[in-house]
Amino acid sequence: MPLSPPVPRALRHTRAIQVEAFKRDDGLWDLDARITDVKENDVTLASGVRTGGTPLHELSLRITIDLELTIVDAEAASDAVPYPGYCDVISPAYKQLVGLSLVKDFRAGLKERLSGVLGCTHLTELAQVLPTAAIQAFANDVIKTRDGAGDLLPNRPFQIDKCYGLRADGPAVAMYYPRWVATTASS
Repeated sequence: MPLSPPVPRALRHTRAIQVEAFKRDDGLWDLDARITDVKENDVTLASGVRTGGTPLHELSLRITIDLELTIVDAEAASDAVPYPGYCDVISPAYKQLVGLSLVKDFRAGLKERLSGVLGCTHLTELAQVLPTAAIQAFANDVIKTRDGAGDLLPNRPFQIDKCYGLRADGPAVAMYYPRWVATTASS
């Protein structure tokens, strides 16, 4: 169901986040993430006027992960920033992502290494979407979801209890994975 019709309004700002996942020939995976902020109208910053329609932020982050979802390489680039010569010098700090696991305490490690003045607010925010993007990239390729296998599954599908829709005691699990539905004991 789509959102309700909006009241009359005028677009002033667009933030876009895009993540693309690539399987590499060496068995590793790259996640290329980009965040852009664009104002519709001219905006005056301390660093000067930014013409409407041009990016205020255009930042990229690439992480390379292994099949266990551990980051083995990372790089960042700042192609458009509000304070050139200042914002864009922090990119090398994102090498500190190397060694973090996307599935075990990633956001805590990210915060510890790159929050506040240790990093760029926007690049660090962008990094927060990488765990779920990686899981989506790996689903049915690296992580077998076993969708369509019905009740013949030998092991519980990994996606059960990862969200509201696929909660073990919910109707979707009862319909698509009846063997794994959780029932409450009645007295």
